[in-house]
Amino acid sequence: MLRLSVKLLILLLIFVTNPVYGEDGEVLQNWPSWRGPLGNGTAPNAIPPTEWSEIKNVKWKTALPGLGHSTPVVWQNQVFITTSVPFGAELPPVPQTAPGAHDNLDVTQRHKYIVLAVNRSTGEIEWQTVVKEALPHEGGHYTGSLASASPVTDGKHVYACFGSQGLYCLDFQGKVVWSKALGKMKSKHAHGEGSSPVLHDQTIVVNWDHEGQSFITALDTATGKERWRALRDEVTSWASPTIAVHKGRAQVIVSGTKRIRAYNLTNGEILWECGGLSANVVASPVHDNGIVVAASSYEKQAMFAIELDGAKGDITDSDKVLWDRLTRTPYVPSPLLYNGTVYFLRHYQGILSKVDLKTGEEPNGPFRLGPVSDLYASPIGADNKIFFTDLRGSTLVLTHQDNPVVVSFNRLNDSFAASPIAVNNQLILRGHRYLYCIEEN
Repeated sequence: MLRLSVKLLILLLIFVTNPVYGEDGEVLQNWPSWRGPLGNGTAPNAIPPTEWSEIKNVKWKTALPGLGHSTPVVWQNQVFITTSVPFGAELPPVPQTAPGAHDNLDVTQRHKYIVLAVNRSTGEIEWQTVVKEALPHEGGHYTGSLASASPVTDGKHVYACFGSQGLYCLDFQGKVVWSKALGKMKSKHAHGEGSSPVLHDQTIVVNWDHEGQSFITALDTATGKERWRALRDEVTSWASPTIAVHKGRAQVIVSGTKRIRAYNLTNGEILWECGGLSANVVASPVHDNGIVVAASSYEKQAMFAIELDGAKGDITDSDKVLWDRLTRTPYVPSPLLYNGTVYFLRHYQGILSKVDLKTGEEPNGPFRLGPVSDLYASPIGADNKIFFTDLRGSTLVLTHQDNPVVVSFNRLNDSFAASPIAVNNQLILRGHRYLYCIEEN
């Protein structure tokens, strides 16, 4: 009885300190946003397989139309995905006019921007809805896609953001309930768009950092009507916001080149801000147990942890910054917070660091991940294991312990930029060509 009471207390603490989308802890049985039910890459109730191949433990494998790097989201028996499909006659390439444009894909065709639902039991595509047809004004970096922002769901609707092509709310049958045009984004070097929306209760938040007037906006999930908009003195970033509930107040936390800032979810008021990140912020902040961790790695390497309790105003160099570091910080993949430990990769390479969430101390490591490299996907934690997926179709599984041990190394015939997700006894992997459901036979 005592052990049961402790377990119930832990679950209650999770519900109080993290965004909850369903009733009675239903969110923990799903993966409603790209960083999972707790917003930090953790799947607290999942027990996914650790071994698979093209001929082992693949429950189903579904070919996907077009290309998208967005991470799927799951609610009960539906997997929601976004993608972009070129169509029509080829056109002369759209001129690349952005300052410093390089390594970008040419825009030579119109695209269909699509939201689709896959049956989690069978892998069958239940529906696919074209929400927009348009000629992109930017092709984006060759490593990216025109559908890089992950959708989010509240268990009733799915919300998909295609940046300059709009924000869309669909019901679970694929019908568009409302749409919202937010403007035309001008990304740095024309490298594309990728910040994912986040939601809490009846509010969905979109960050819009670009080379024009940047802003962050909150909209009503039922109608798409704007609740508030806050202008941001920021340049292009690709980081997604996260929402932390601290002492009963929900705050939207988003990284930027000049500041990481927290906004009151109710009215958009800035609660606190902190400088110290680099340009080209891609990694998203994560939070757990009243602590936020932010990181970047471009012109410089930077990472720090912020204590939410008492954070107010400009907290740069204050005691609210619990720790910081200037080495081996992530660029593309976001950190993982798992059971009091921060896991992160150097840039997007296979060098792993793990530090204590509260102190930043690193008693062991760093660790070379060996067979995996070019990791654009963010790591996840489930069943006391950590999963790392790379662009070559590989996934390395490690134990969650002081000195991690390799559990397995798995290969599939695809390339993975989207982050893996774990739900119940399944691992869902979205590749460039296929959607895989991994489940023990």
